[in-house]
Amino acid sequence: MAIYIFSPQEGVRIYGTSHVLVDIAGRYNVTMEQLFYQFNITIKYFVVIPAALLFIVTTHPSEFAASLNRIGVPYKIAYAVSIALRYIPDIQRDFRNIAQSQQARGIDLSKKEKLFKRVKNTASIIIPLILSSLDRIEVITNAMELRGFGKNRKRTWYSGKSFKRADYFMLVLGACILGATLLITFHDGNRFYNPFV
Repeated sequence: MAIYIFSPQEGVRIYGTSHVLVDIAGRYNVTMEQLFYQFNITIKYFVVIPAALLFIVTTHPSEFAASLNRIGVPYKIAYAVSIALRYIPDIQRDFRNIAQSQQARGIDLSKKEKLFKRVKNTASIIIPLILSSLDRIEVITNAMELRGFGKNRKRTWYSGKSFKRADYFMLVLGACILGATLLITFHDGNRFYNPFV
């Protein structure tokens, strides 16, 4: 819905044709190109999000950061990824705790409230969540500074593991899959499959 609200002609722009099904007002109309584009975006989300969630749930953040550093990613970036993955459960827990606290104070977040009131009540959760996250960031930053993080060009990893034959195989397989997808995507100069030509 957000894509259509902010860019109702994106499908027309990408595919270069316009087959109008319903004319609403101004630039807002329903075209076959826009519906096809929206359908593709929806499929992409349904494919990517479950895989990403599965990866986040099953991967140990420190091991992932060590692996990123081992394949050439600078350790500061790898450590930033590790911290982001490590604090997702903490932020979820804080969100639940703040929501329960606000509900105990009488703020209704159920569907019984009107939409505008629910959005306003949600702000009473989001603002404390942002402030607590900023406080956590400050504590982590100070701890990293006190320990001299970033002083040396290289670092060791507690949970780093040496590569095995299967790891090298997966790197080569991943590179081959990436190369094949780039070749399929850009082989004729168009990035998108166009059924309207």
